[in-house]
Amino acid sequence: MATDVAVPQHGTVGKRQGNEAACCKTGPGYATPLDAMSGPKEALIYVTAVYSGTGIQKPDYLATVDVDPSSPTYSKVIHRLPVPYIGDELHHTGWNSCSSCYGDPSAQRRFLVLPGLISGRIYAIDTKTNPKAPSLHKVVEPEEIIQKTGLAYPHTSHCLASGDLLVSCLGDKDGSAAGSGFLLLDSEFNVKGRWEKPGHSPLFGYDFWYQPRHKTMISTSWGAPAAFTKGFNPQHVSDGLYGRHLHVYSWPEGELKQTLDLGNTGLLPLEIRFLHDPSKDTGFVGCALTSNIVRFFKTEDGSWSHEVAISVKSLKVQNWILPEMPGLITDFLISLDDRFLYFVNWLHGDVRQYNIEDPKNPKLTGQIWVGGLIQKGSPVVAEAEDGTTRQFDVPEIQGKKLRGGPQMIQLSLDGKRLYITNSLFSTWDRQFYPDLLEKGSHIIQLDVNTENGGLAVNPNFFVDFGAEPGGPALAHEMRYPGGDCTSDIWV
Repeated sequence: MATDVAVPQHGTVGKRQGNEAACCKTGPGYATPLDAMSGPKEALIYVTAVYSGTGIQKPDYLATVDVDPSSPTYSKVIHRLPVPYIGDELHHTGWNSCSSCYGDPSAQRRFLVLPGLISGRIYAIDTKTNPKAPSLHKVVEPEEIIQKTGLAYPHTSHCLASGDLLVSCLGDKDGSAAGSGFLLLDSEFNVKGRWEKPGHSPLFGYDFWYQPRHKTMISTSWGAPAAFTKGFNPQHVSDGLYGRHLHVYSWPEGELKQTLDLGNTGLLPLEIRFLHDPSKDTGFVGCALTSNIVRFFKTEDGSWSHEVAISVKSLKVQNWILPEMPGLITDFLISLDDRFLYFVNWLHGDVRQYNIEDPKNPKLTGQIWVGGLIQKGSPVVAEAEDGTTRQFDVPEIQGKKLRGGPQMIQLSLDGKRLYITNSLFSTWDRQFYPDLLEKGSHIIQLDVNTENGGLAVNPNFFVDFGAEPGGPALAHEMRYPGGDCTSDIWV
């Protein structure tokens, strides 16, 4: 009888050769985060656009969006690259090389890495040959990944200074979170094995960030694919199918050194960011279900600790599935100068800006509603302690009503423009914002006041994925060709 046998292999992070010949040349990205802030203004954004789970039987695609205000095609999709298969659910993306490779003149930021969260397939997309019209370079098939590592459900991809790529995987082929771990690919997208040492895999996987000067990588925990792919069920949290831990690894060795239990204040820790300054030993993680931003930091004895830095209070509501609605922090980022932190409340519908120059005491400096379940015209209303009800004013842009809630965000290098999509994951979109599947997603842009704080809608920018040639699509993560606040790590 034939059986499927996965033999995990442990990969090693090697050093790229040839750096001695660097002379006066540099690799991709920027020498420092502050240098990046002075980089050229973004002219293009690459956006994953999803048909998986929407009922439209077409492949997901990578959309190229013109974000140059002087261009005649400003705020429009100018190219679509469909992937070869149906059902991938393109989700988070990463670069083959970034500022971690800045000292290596042989490295190029050429390939955008597109993992298919559901299929387990990974695409390498050539964006250098024609930045406005990227092309498919290579496909890493799930069968190879499973056979060599046992991993499935790839999520976050980060480039490494060695030239390798590291991809977090959320489970095994059966959707068990106990099978999660880290996939190591070489610079040619060949499977090298698992990154973490045998026996050091996390219980749940999701996002990760490394800080080489502190010899540390920290990862987060969403939930078992067998649970979250079916939609969100609160009972699954009680059943232990969702995470609440941070996993602290030695870098680059891959030894699990410490597990931080965030408890009931840190349920579903998703996106994680160290401060961009590579000398800093602190960062933040967004805990979706409890709607807290948790700060983590190194202690005097070299271990890591955590505390709640920002809390979003759940709202008492009427006409919803539960009597209280969490904000649901699904994405956040930090400006390259480490001055501001931005996050979204996908259910409440607001985007917030905090000054974090004192990381222990974030201060709210900007807030704006650009969607959500409690906007005016919705059947859902928030109820105050005195029994009065309220809803939030949400602007229209170019005559278009904003659908869904703010979800993925990306900040310009100079920190002055914040781009926002509104699709989380097709199954969860269908559950919480069914009109997204019928009318499609969109991208909006906020103007950011970086002097005194503040957020304002740019009325001239609206990318409507409800008007796509193949039918309404779900827009998710965004990347600039020159790198951005969430892809580049400095060493």
